[in-house]
Amino acid sequence: MITRTAVTWHTEDWQQQLTHLVNTVDELWDLLELPQDALPGARQAAQQFPLRIPRAFIAKMRKHDLQDPLLRQVLPLGEELTPAPGFINDPLAERNSNPHQGLLHKYKSRVLVIAGSACAVHCRYCFRRHFPYQDNQLSQPQFDALFTYLQAHTEVNEVILSGGDPLVTSNARLQRWIDAIETLPHIKRLRLHTRTPVVIPERIDNGLLQLLRNTRLRTVIVVHCNHANEIDAAFTEAMTHLKQADVTLLNQAVLLKGVNDSVDSQVELSEALFDAGVLPYYLHLLDHVAGAHGFLIDDDTAFTLYRGMAASLPGFLLPRLTREVPGAPAKQVLSPTL
Repeated sequence: MITRTAVTWHTEDWQQQLTHLVNTVDELWDLLELPQDALPGARQAAQQFPLRIPRAFIAKMRKHDLQDPLLRQVLPLGEELTPAPGFINDPLAERNSNPHQGLLHKYKSRVLVIAGSACAVHCRYCFRRHFPYQDNQLSQPQFDALFTYLQAHTEVNEVILSGGDPLVTSNARLQRWIDAIETLPHIKRLRLHTRTPVVIPERIDNGLLQLLRNTRLRTVIVVHCNHANEIDAAFTEAMTHLKQADVTLLNQAVLLKGVNDSVDSQVELSEALFDAGVLPYYLHLLDHVAGAHGFLIDDDTAFTLYRGMAASLPGFLLPRLTREVPGAPAKQVLSPTL
């Protein structure tokens, strides 16, 4: 974990950070003082899946180090361009659970709304890197039809805003979403899946806190943090503000080769999350999305690592090791024999 220092809380510049992202390999090389020919094929890979990294996130990376665990998550590699057996564009068969434009209904009691296509950062292992966002954009008539669908499905008690990343959108648009969801009496919970507070913690501004504080819905934010080096004073302060707004805070991580594939890194992550007020929730095995095969860890290695985590962490800091299986009624929770 990086050293924590005092920070001043800012509420005005997250939009500016989103407009000044690093989106070329050459600029990334310059900022980290890497040789221009460091990785053949990087520029071609970035053309296929665009580079998108906040500068504050780059500032947490070690210079001159291609193996930095934060850099590895966002670093385009030539190997992404080589097809790998079993790695496909839609590894979770989400198109089979897409009954309405902008909506995924995989599990009985909850639905996922595609709140937008944009993210604050492009992670190279993203299982939606090939998702057809252009086919799931919501105009006002489609937005209305989506809520007609929800009105008819009273078995649904939780709405998940995802994407893309729901916190890339404005507070005003989020307020419209929440106002609409609140009109459905059978919806009890609102969940937001986001990586934005990790890479731009200033996104947790006063306007967002106010709308989350005032909703009747029980609100859960699931942040996506993979390594303890992502956690700093600004992130911790953002989480503190969310807890004060009565938001439940959970984390989901992905087990990634070369990033967090050791017992020490996983233990440090769980401890750092708890220090920041976030409970570890899921540790996902990699979804087999085309282009991400370089992050794959085989099951035997993953199970051995998880047993080491269980021996080193109290139960409440041990995330559930999971795999998503297309068409299954729930995520598959894996329980390696201790």
